[in-house]
Amino acid sequence: MTSQNPDFVLRRPAALIAAIPAVLGFAPEKSLVLVGVDEGQMGAVMRVDLADCLGGDLTHLVDVAAASHADAVIAVIVDAEGAPCRLCNDEYQQMCADLDDLLADNDVELLGTHVVDRIAAGGRWHCVDGCGAGGAIDDPLSSPLSVAAVVEGRRLYGSRSELQSVIAADLDRDPVAITRAIADLAATDDAERAENPDAASGRAVRAVLALIDRVAAGAVLTDAELAVPAYALTDVIVRDTLYGLAVGAAAGRAETLWVLLAKGLPAPWRAEALTLLAFFAYVRGDGPLAGVALEQALRIDATHRMAGMLDDALQAGLRPEKIRQLAGTGYRLARRLGVRLPPRLPSRAAG
Repeated sequence: MTSQNPDFVLRRPAALIAAIPAVLGFAPEKSLVLVGVDEGQMGAVMRVDLADCLGGDLTHLVDVAAASHADAVIAVIVDAEGAPCRLCNDEYQQMCADLDDLLADNDVELLGTHVVDRIAAGGRWHCVDGCGAGGAIDDPLSSPLSVAAVVEGRRLYGSRSELQSVIAADLDRDPVAITRAIADLAATDDAERAENPDAASGRAVRAVLALIDRVAAGAVLTDAELAVPAYALTDVIVRDTLYGLAVGAAAGRAETLWVLLAKGLPAPWRAEALTLLAFFAYVRGDGPLAGVALEQALRIDATHRMAGMLDDALQAGLRPEKIRQLAGTGYRLARRLGVRLPPRLPSRAAG
């Protein structure tokens, strides 16, 4: 979410469209984007694949828009093939008419609908309803929101596929070897865990912290080493303790390990790594990375409670400050386990 003045939102489609990549974190293609307007300011921005919208059910998208508490929305259709042809907009107009009806049922107004060929320098837009308005969009890289994103240290991706590549499966990893190593760890851990579960959980947290430091120092982990955090995350106490790292001095180093796990682990263990990565990304304000990580996690395990909760929060536009509060549980659990986590840092200072 972000804020802009009413003139920016309502009167300058060229600037509004150019700002979308900075909010989404990537330049969308073949997409329907809804930009929420809340009391005259730019609010939540939602994107879905255009193929799923044309002739499809828009109910879920409208439900998300309504849940974001927007008073109104502006629809932007990104389509390199359809945008140049103003006489080919019948499908667009029907989709937007359906969208208008569904939004009205939720007391949300559709303020305008625009088509753009690409959200990049040289991109051109026009209105769907044939009003005659249109022209070149502003340069997205010069958008005030893009500048702000860079200052805040947020990465902007060239496309959704580039974003998805961050967590793409590492095909060089041997899933059979990792699975066997996890099974071996489970077999040797049973006795200690049955006798003293907190001691076993504390040992697992320390093992993961040691691997975080090794990866940060440039070590390349073997399949057997990847199995250590994979098995550790099957312990709910360990997992919830590690969430605390998201607000501590080692947050950036820890996230590097979560990316390795998200890329290298087979299912079902990959779902835990993706959810952990999503939480860290969400806390530091990288909603796009959190979104794709949660999408993959829920594809592996649709019943994953933490992934489902984070996905609901993200789609509803819950701010990162609210999600940060969940990390406090990690520090309380660490004290119980006798584990010292890196010190907590103020918001936006973790690294």
